[in-house]
Amino acid sequence: MLKGSCLCGSVAYEIHSELGSIIMCHCSKCRKANGSAFATNAPVNTKNFMLTRGEKFIAEFESSPGVFRVFCRNCGSPLYSRRSTTPEVVRLRIGTLDTAIESKPTAHVFAGSKAEWHEICDGLPQYSERP
Repeated sequence: MLKGSCLCGSVAYEIHSELGSIIMCHCSKCRKANGSAFATNAPVNTKNFMLTRGEKFIAEFESSPGVFRVFCRNCGSPLYSRRSTTPEVVRLRIGTLDTAIESKPTAHVFAGSKAEWHEICDGLPQYSERP
């Protein structure tokens, strides 16, 4: 089991499965939503994802049609995103995990639109868009 939470601790969750492939997304929306050069995400089946605290602090923003970015309304921590076209999956923001993991990122997506001030130096595959 994996556990995670937001910055202020108002929201907490558990994952009762392994994470999917960890991907670093460099699209402009992920950069803005995370205030960083990229977002580091992994898919999790919704049947294995459970909020354990703070459901009343959950807020969503529809950043593009059918794509919802979920965050803590108290501290603003991005927690996951969900798509109306794939309701069985959430894309977890790995930085919110409290449990240590051994999995490592596997690729960079939307590297074609990465921040001009960021250099990718890790040797992982880079895709201009989503493969």
